[in-house]
Amino acid sequence: MLLEGIETLLVLSKAKTMSRTGSLLYISQSAVSKRIANLEKKLDKKLIEPCGRSIKLTADGQALIDSIGPSFNELRGLIYEQQTLQDTSWITLDSSKSLIAGYLGKTIADYLKHDAFLTITTNHTPRIVEHVKSGKATLGLCAGLMPAHHGLLTFHLADEPFAIVYNKPLNKLPDTIITNDLTNPSNSYQRQTLDKFNITPIMEMDAYTAAAQLALGGTAPALIPNSIIKTLSISEKYCFRFAELAHLIRPIHICVRQNVYQSPRVKTLIATIGDAVAKAV
Repeated sequence: MLLEGIETLLVLSKAKTMSRTGSLLYISQSAVSKRIANLEKKLDKKLIEPCGRSIKLTADGQALIDSIGPSFNELRGLIYEQQTLQDTSWITLDSSKSLIAGYLGKTIADYLKHDAFLTITTNHTPRIVEHVKSGKATLGLCAGLMPAHHGLLTFHLADEPFAIVYNKPLNKLPDTIITNDLTNPSNSYQRQTLDKFNITPIMEMDAYTAAAQLALGGTAPALIPNSIIKTLSISEKYCFRFAELAHLIRPIHICVRQNVYQSPRVKTLIATIGDAVAKAV
């Protein structure tokens, strides 16, 4: 009962509403309310409060999340490791959207002919790592820098190049550029290079697809990885590659819990993805 309540509070802290939390946990909204109420009664603390149409944590609720959240996720991961992956057990691949779109469409289709018990979710790298650590995902396909001290087994697959995309000719590095969200830890390393060449990010998108479309529409040049260029079939005449930015790459990794890697099915999937990405990049 207590663990159930903590899990619900963890999800609610990110989902912000009872209904969204219920959808994520596959329970009713009233069940979410009941779990939180039981947890508050058990701890004799008020953990949440209304905030407009959403819910926010109280100071006690935030303190509980901060102190128990990491250990709780690790506990879930350890429990997940004890499960034996049978031939019909579901494997969840949590992946960067752009990597799935750019490199793995046909590979996944072919893989499912031999192992139909694979499902795919998409997220940003920090969330992917969190899901693998907690056992919500079996393995993760990550783009950009990995978080420090993640404690997972990782495989470096490739370093994906970037190009500057724009619908007008570029004879030199632009002064301004559209990027993906540089507050995302997996992307933040890009800022150092941009600062070095006095390139100012004027917009930070949540998706490279949006950045590319703005650039192709003429809003401003955009820094776009090869997977998105491939996915959108962007003509090379709109892609500009400058020697100064040649070292600016996006590392691609697979991450998995050490014990989960012992599964032959997981090893096969990792090898399949690794081969496809390495060849494509």
